[in-house]
Amino acid sequence: MGSAVIRPFEEADLSGAASALVEVHATDGYPVEGVADPEGWVRSTNVLASWVADMGGKIVGHVSIMRPQGEDAASLWIEQSGDDEDHVAVLARLFVLQEARKHAVGEKLMRAAMEYAQDRGIRLVLDVMTKDTAAIRLYERLGWFKIGEASHSYGEDQQIEAICFAAPSA
Repeated sequence: MGSAVIRPFEEADLSGAASALVEVHATDGYPVEGVADPEGWVRSTNVLASWVADMGGKIVGHVSIMRPQGEDAASLWIEQSGDDEDHVAVLARLFVLQEARKHAVGEKLMRAAMEYAQDRGIRLVLDVMTKDTAAIRLYERLGWFKIGEASHSYGEDQQIEAICFAAPSA
């Protein structure tokens, strides 16, 4: 498997990104929602910017920066920092196919999103399910820091514990 090219998401990537999402859900249980309509979940109207990882013409990863929509991480950061919502965005929709892991694809996607946010003076925040230990290690390795904990609600009445992080700089 060759090196991944990280590039801005294009409409032509939608089907490949949606397929990758469904595959990641099957292997990792992530995301806990959105799989019923993967194209809608990837293309949400709240997305400010997105990138894909392309390996030989196949979409193997994805990440988005989204407007805050009441996420605990955004609320915690605004409360703790005094930043206003216009200067905070949520890093979301990060997923990498199992076959592309160990090629720094997740890190490259994160760095693209972090650079975009830093260039615009936006502080990125996120929440991650406590079960997603590899993702937590990646965030910590890239300098993200814990700002709190939350309970992520999904489905009819399901909840899972999450950790909220903020990026190292805006």
